[in-house]
Amino acid sequence: MVIKNYNFISLLIPFLLFSNKALSDSFDYNSYNNHGVIGLINNPTARFYDEGRFGFIVYDGMPDQKITFSSSPYSWFEASFFYMNIKGQKWAGSQSQSYKDKGFNFKIRLKEEGVLPSIAIGVNDLAGTGYYGSEYIVASYGINNLDMHFGLGWGTLNGSKNSFKNPFRLISSSFADRPTGLEGNGGQFQASRYFSDENASPFFGISYAFNNRLIFKLENDVTRLDQKIPYRNKDPLRLSAALEYNYNKNFTFGISSERDDYLSFKFIYKKDASKDSGDYKYRRVSNRDSGDRFDLLIRGLEGNGIGVDQILESTDFIGLKVTQFQYTNGDNIEDIIYKAKRDSGIKKDFKTDYSIAGLEAFTEIDENDFEESNLIYQREEQRNLNTATRLTFRPFLAAREGFFKYSILAQNDTEYVIRDNLFFSSNLKYSIKDNFEDLTVPPRDTYPAQVRSDVKEYLRNFENRIIIGRAQLDYHLTPRKKNHFMFTAGILEEMFSGYGFEYLFFDRSKNYALGFEAFHVKKRDYDLRFGTMDYSNVTAHMNLYYRNYGILPFDAKISAGEYLAGDKGLTFELSRSYRNGAEFGVFASFTDVSTDQFGEGSFDKGIFFNIPIYKNLVNYTWRPLTKDPAARLLRKNNLYDLLVRFKSYD
Repeated sequence: MVIKNYNFISLLIPFLLFSNKALSDSFDYNSYNNHGVIGLINNPTARFYDEGRFGFIVYDGMPDQKITFSSSPYSWFEASFFYMNIKGQKWAGSQSQSYKDKGFNFKIRLKEEGVLPSIAIGVNDLAGTGYYGSEYIVASYGINNLDMHFGLGWGTLNGSKNSFKNPFRLISSSFADRPTGLEGNGGQFQASRYFSDENASPFFGISYAFNNRLIFKLENDVTRLDQKIPYRNKDPLRLSAALEYNYNKNFTFGISSERDDYLSFKFIYKKDASKDSGDYKYRRVSNRDSGDRFDLLIRGLEGNGIGVDQILESTDFIGLKVTQFQYTNGDNIEDIIYKAKRDSGIKKDFKTDYSIAGLEAFTEIDENDFEESNLIYQREEQRNLNTATRLTFRPFLAAREGFFKYSILAQNDTEYVIRDNLFFSSNLKYSIKDNFEDLTVPPRDTYPAQVRSDVKEYLRNFENRIIIGRAQLDYHLTPRKKNHFMFTAGILEEMFSGYGFEYLFFDRSKNYALGFEAFHVKKRDYDLRFGTMDYSNVTAHMNLYYRNYGILPFDAKISAGEYLAGDKGLTFELSRSYRNGAEFGVFASFTDVSTDQFGEGSFDKGIFFNIPIYKNLVNYTWRPLTKDPAARLLRKNNLYDLLVRFKSYD
């Protein structure tokens, strides 16, 4: 459908006379562009959200369609990954499927807005196949409800007829040459491509907020139309305009007239993951009909999700042993203990002991304290059964058989607490609706062993049957302070059964931890019940964890060892975590599989996130391709994740 841009815009000019609020980096007055970057329509801006925000963007244009996840781990950094489908362009070797691909974008703020504009630099389709490969520098400046943007673009953002000589050529003549092909098989970082070309294109645009619901956007679109994506161009002015409607603070709907050629549609879901759904609210307990002060203390703690194992009393202090699963950081635990103590009327100082699943995370109570204290309370060990059934949605995106494959699952998770440190947990699934039966195209290679690339064989067996996702026993042990073990056996995940153990040195007062894990695993058969295949291996890794505090908080993990397929190497992870359990991270693995054998990308890489949506933490891991090298066991728990929740974030 075609709408003349000047007609579309002329209808909106009268509204531009009104003024209301400044835009700046507002979460309400800025939104994602078609590529999942905070911006206008196709152009980026120098606007950012505060840290902890994220968004899902669904875009339907001509000829491209996109699903993008975007996150802001820091207020100066934005990252996104996308799945795309190009209608009308055939996948190589297929006459029935359109072209599909995946990619990654990032943007960094160089300067905040003040007297002078804010400035940002960014790269689209980083290490991708070049369909959207572009770089840009952009500035933004706001006056009341009007936000103005100007920038320079390279790559697919270098399609303006007003382009001029690339300014980076003043630094080096190498910036004049932009490679047209891809190094190796694609999917690699290609430094020689970034900010390179004979010319660079200026782009500009504005956004105008009529109110907190309706936003107008206008830009000169500088998308190159002679690249791999078969765009059309009928407008010599190359103007695009859009109206976006904020249904509420989380949902946005947009319609755009792009380059006087077609209407496109966009849906955005965005949220503040750093605060929503995870911060606790302390619940005071009634003191009517209460027993003594210790009864009030116990009810105050257990009413806020903290179990009490033992209470000791001496002439000088109260010894309190607690255990918990609910909270993801030590700050909440300490705050709850302080408020429960206040409400109970206890005046003595506390000495605390924290544990989880029988693991002693931290203690201030020593043997002498036991000898000098009276036992006030001892919890009786009980067997508990916790079970929950819910509907879940499982996507499988950008397969060669189709852009969007999915399953709606009824999923039951059950945990039987046999003892404080001995658990049986299971995961059962039943597919109510899916289209996985179409996943028939085999993987391109299975080197060095097929451990993950046959995922479609498993998915095709989801329909009309109960399948076992997990059924395992876990035994935890702290034989010595700061030294912890976990022993596990059973069906460990959808593709592997086995047994093994993990060891972790963890000191709550330190910002590092060191561990080792080893598992003997056997490949499950595609029936997803109790059968196995012939393939087995021992996978083992040394693990180093580090949490950085201060100006740039982050979590890091380095693992070295042997992977499921028998290859050996290193995995690096960097992530940003929040008090409510939200997490955004990236990873890269380098193994002894050669570049030629690995194929596209030459090494494994991707991003992962854990975000609160409707009071549940939803986790997802994205990687450009499902490959067998660098594959790791998908474990339910590891010792560090259990124990790190007792650490502070400050």
